[in-house]
Amino acid sequence: MYKPRDNEPDYAFVPRTEHPETNCYGKPIQLVDENDPLAGQSLNINGDSSVGDNPNRYKQHGFYFNADNCIACHACEAACAEKNDTPAHLAFRSVGYLEGGSYPAVARLNISMACNHCDNPVCLKGCPTRAYTKFAEYGAVLQDPDICFGCGYCTWVCPYNAPQLDPVAGHVSKCNMCVDRLEVGLKPACASACLGGALDFGVIETTPENREQLATRIPGFPDPSITHPNIRFQQTRSLPRELHRTDSTPVRYVRDEQNARPDPGVKGGQGGYRSAPLKRGNRPMQWSLATLRSREDPLVIFTLITQAVVGAFLLLFLGPRFGLETLSAASHPVAYPVTLFGLIAVQTFALVISTLHLGRPHRFYRAFNNLRYSPVSREVAAVAVFYNLLGAYAVLSGLPQLFGWLPDGLVGGLRDIAGWLAAMAGPASIYFMHRIYRIPARPFWNHWQVLSSFYASMLTLGALVVAMVFVPLQAMQGGEYGLLLRALSALVLAGLALEAFGLYRHADYLRHTAGEAQAAWLEQTTTFGKTYWLRNSLMLATALLMGLSLLAGFSGTAGLALWGLGALAALAAAVIGRALFYVLVIPTTMPGAFFWKNPAFQEHAREAGLAHMPQVGVQVVEH
Repeated sequence: MYKPRDNEPDYAFVPRTEHPETNCYGKPIQLVDENDPLAGQSLNINGDSSVGDNPNRYKQHGFYFNADNCIACHACEAACAEKNDTPAHLAFRSVGYLEGGSYPAVARLNISMACNHCDNPVCLKGCPTRAYTKFAEYGAVLQDPDICFGCGYCTWVCPYNAPQLDPVAGHVSKCNMCVDRLEVGLKPACASACLGGALDFGVIETTPENREQLATRIPGFPDPSITHPNIRFQQTRSLPRELHRTDSTPVRYVRDEQNARPDPGVKGGQGGYRSAPLKRGNRPMQWSLATLRSREDPLVIFTLITQAVVGAFLLLFLGPRFGLETLSAASHPVAYPVTLFGLIAVQTFALVISTLHLGRPHRFYRAFNNLRYSPVSREVAAVAVFYNLLGAYAVLSGLPQLFGWLPDGLVGGLRDIAGWLAAMAGPASIYFMHRIYRIPARPFWNHWQVLSSFYASMLTLGALVVAMVFVPLQAMQGGEYGLLLRALSALVLAGLALEAFGLYRHADYLRHTAGEAQAAWLEQTTTFGKTYWLRNSLMLATALLMGLSLLAGFSGTAGLALWGLGALAALAAAVIGRALFYVLVIPTTMPGAFFWKNPAFQEHAREAGLAHMPQVGVQVVEH
């Protein structure tokens, strides 16, 4: 148990005051009755089985931040780092700021932020390993790094950048509300260390001393409806009409003079500040190919291969049933099962590659632990079901002699059952794959275009895989491949049309949605503008070549060569597009500073070698 000092000052203790029955979200503040059989259990802090005597132990606690008083001294950061012994590149609590006005009337709004121990902790629901727990004790959301395998999904879904992925340790950790201090009545270390009286702590919805407001919004703070965070704000000092971030995230906030409070779901703060449309200015279009790489590169490979394998299998299984006899096992008794086993081998490679995204790849099996809530667990389970059904169908199709002890009709029946189940499981796995990216905290992803893009890749890449095997095979055997080539061209065109429609609607959504969504659109059309239009041009070139193949029915070497060029263009467009999908996303994180929590400075520090100096606070590797 934590030992308070003999001369602990009064301000370091959590005040005991009256509180309402429910918070502003309508949730009860008393999380569990003291007479409940589960009450009175130990938190086993540092292996200590004793139980604290705090009378408010089972009430939701939270932070209070008075922006008028914050002087950006970073004492809260230092106290948190000392208390939790975090490395220099991690910070459970950090101070960022917004600036506005013009000289000499320049204003700055500082914001100190850590985990808000939300009523609806999306980190808990998203974590596939169940490393998070929402405790009745103080309403703390705690995370166990020993259970975590470092997928980083909680860092995606959290709007406040509270979970911190440590690429060195290979796991995530975060603020634990200093529950060891709360057990003996002390405030968290950050609140106790605040010099300006800006950061406070207590039972939620109780106004601290010398406070007037209990607002849930402040300029720069993400939409609280995402998680219902347990933090309250005060900001009464006059601010300029427009505020901007000093980090590299191109987001600005403008006060709405007509609405005292912003509409629900629109980013804003007390006083009617909301995200405003961005000014493109004279920002030039660039290639930025060097920054097209990201920590999610293994997921680029995994998603594209999985979608290609699903599409290819559907063609092999359903094609003969729709008139493409050349894709049947009867037409190619050797090539058909060999192709199926090839798909299994490629999918196995993709699954292995996907584990490289993890900080602890050897613990991949923990991905199944949260099927009830986590989209990651559901995706992994769905892909595993498809993978095993595909394997069963391949074995029953290609190695029936292994089942000679069974009646012939039974083997064929089992093969068909496995095939139909795999044909349903494949598209279902892609649907669950897309659900991972429908994240309110990442507006660039939170659009139906993700689903249309994934299914489009299934059609396009699946057709290319089948063409790569069966068209040359038919040509070498002297058979007719024109019908097959036209059918595959039609599928590629259907996939491109679906992809193009989704991209058009997505760009329109980004362009007309303020905040991080529009910031991502700005990055897409400027920083990665030339790469973005290269992808679009490759898609157009593919459509033209496939259209010619479909209408003119090219045959011979020239026709195959043109079709091959279209296939290469389609593959290049898919890889570039998927890489852009991961690098363009801008999360709804809290604003950083010019050096601290600034993606542009972090990139510069790695390029210039500053990241090798621990005191700079920038991790050398991104994984």
